[in-house]
Amino acid sequence: MRVLLIANNFDGFLDLALRAQDSGHQVKVFARKYHPQTRPIGKGLVELVSDFRPWMRWSELVLLEDNGVYMHEMERWRREGCRIIGGNQDSALWELDRSLGMRIFRKAGIAIPPYREFNDYDAAIAYVTSRDEPFASKPCGAVDDKSLSYIAKTPEDLLFMLRRWKSKHGKPPCPFILQEKVSGVEFAVGGWWGPGGWCEGWEENFEHKKLMPGDLGPNTGEMGTVMRYVRSCKLADQVLTPLESQLERLGYIGNVDVNCIVDEDGTAWPLEFTMRFGWPAFSIETALFDCDPIEFFSALYEGESARGAHRLNEIAAGVVMVIPPFPHDPKNYDDVVGIPLTGEDDGWHAAELTGSPGRNGPGQSPSAQAPNSSRFWSAGSYLGIGVGVASRTTAACKSAYASLTRIKMPASPFWRNDIGKRLQKALPELQRHGFARGLEY
Repeated sequence: MRVLLIANNFDGFLDLALRAQDSGHQVKVFARKYHPQTRPIGKGLVELVSDFRPWMRWSELVLLEDNGVYMHEMERWRREGCRIIGGNQDSALWELDRSLGMRIFRKAGIAIPPYREFNDYDAAIAYVTSRDEPFASKPCGAVDDKSLSYIAKTPEDLLFMLRRWKSKHGKPPCPFILQEKVSGVEFAVGGWWGPGGWCEGWEENFEHKKLMPGDLGPNTGEMGTVMRYVRSCKLADQVLTPLESQLERLGYIGNVDVNCIVDEDGTAWPLEFTMRFGWPAFSIETALFDCDPIEFFSALYEGESARGAHRLNEIAAGVVMVIPPFPHDPKNYDDVVGIPLTGEDDGWHAAELTGSPGRNGPGQSPSAQAPNSSRFWSAGSYLGIGVGVASRTTAACKSAYASLTRIKMPASPFWRNDIGKRLQKALPELQRHGFARGLEY
């Protein structure tokens, strides 16, 4: 099949591109932020094109990496008959506009944590002062400043952040909400939606978003995840299936994921949508496919049954491997580009890698290297994901960590060493309320 991948950062799609090539598909990749020196992701590994437009009609399937790439233009290509998997303008807003996302849940009859929307910092400061409560502050739009998503521990620290943002930005970059905090267990569920409705299997997942063990440090998006696919899921019944009529009108084809907090009474409170491929979640998910993912997406687009696409009840754990200065951008990309990775790559899922050395690299193409030398070189600070699959959480995590230790490089790679451990306490609490049944620690 002729496949076109349209990426933004291209730190997610490289792994899928390589696997699609290995399965015999013709693959072309457009990466908006690709740069041959500073960000040479995929160079020498996949065919990179400088413009996606000449290849839209060539392709038999187009996959969109995220919600940030040419959403408006994709509508025109859809009208021309291009088979596109991924977000549209309206579906992107379900995720990016937190206030809209809450209204979507409410319209579906799903209870949500109380919140209030603001357009200026002074009004938010007055509200927090009057309520004297900590809230979760979340932007209602696409922003590069990840610190604008902030969960306060006390009213005082939220007031500090609001005043700091006011000093930095003046006016908010976009509207934002202050949402009442819910205590409990963070637990998410996702599913693949297409013209035929939901595909068989619900993906239950536990993300680990903070940089350091013990959920310390800054929010990186995701440092590791534990997931499985199941045929029946109580959380999906509560927060996904009620969305069906709205999804039908949306015309969206892709993954729908809802992150929740399950409180001590067993109530699941939805926090946010993810309406796209999730990273590194999808790279971890590929280990659970029981078929060619490209063929799965083709069937999804056509509304065909995709029974048996995923292996049910097996647990996949993924751990992100990075190098300093992650999670910050490097001042000099020479410091993170061109570092060789050697060793066994079994269980290894590529992210910011290149197949030809960077400017500070060995100066030879991979084909000129000696046997057993590096196939990959670094092309950034987010190197990849170690993935393990097993019937128990601890065994899956052990396998994931083993895949990381088999990769060697002359740098200082690091990763969280506690992925999955919080499930030891979380699972009994969830299972007491009928969630995550059969999932073993």
